[in-house]
Amino acid sequence: MAARNKARKRAFQILFEADQRGTSVQNVLADWIRHSRSDDRQPPVTEYTMQLVEGYAEFAPRIDELIATYAVDWTLDRMPVVDRNILRLGTYELVWEDGTPDAVVIDEAVQLAKEFSTDDSPAFVNGLLGRLKELKPSLRRDTR
Repeated sequence: MAARNKARKRAFQILFEADQRGTSVQNVLADWIRHSRSDDRQPPVTEYTMQLVEGYAEFAPRIDELIATYAVDWTLDRMPVVDRNILRLGTYELVWEDGTPDAVVIDEAVQLAKEFSTDDSPAFVNGLLGRLKELKPSLRRDTR
């Protein structure tokens, strides 16, 4: 499962970079793929990383709507950039990817928050994704 962990981390980094640069995740993904092919020092972009980034891109407006709706007392703009992108990735994987158990998705998102964000972020990420997990059946119906 370490490969999926690395793929998730790279997908998060791509979402974060796109957010910081104010460009699309598809542009950043293409940059990462191009760099990995031309520079041996760059890790390859795996299939699962591409699946996560492209999946997020497909549902991005709905994902942001869900985060904004269920993040108590936090707007997307006010959220730390790291947390916002961990939640975007986690929300996509939780709601639209069936191949990974929900508990694993939430745990991996919490681990990203522990590694890259503030001391309060893991609890925030866990709480919000836990709430979305409870609502998952209705959230999926709303998008199909």
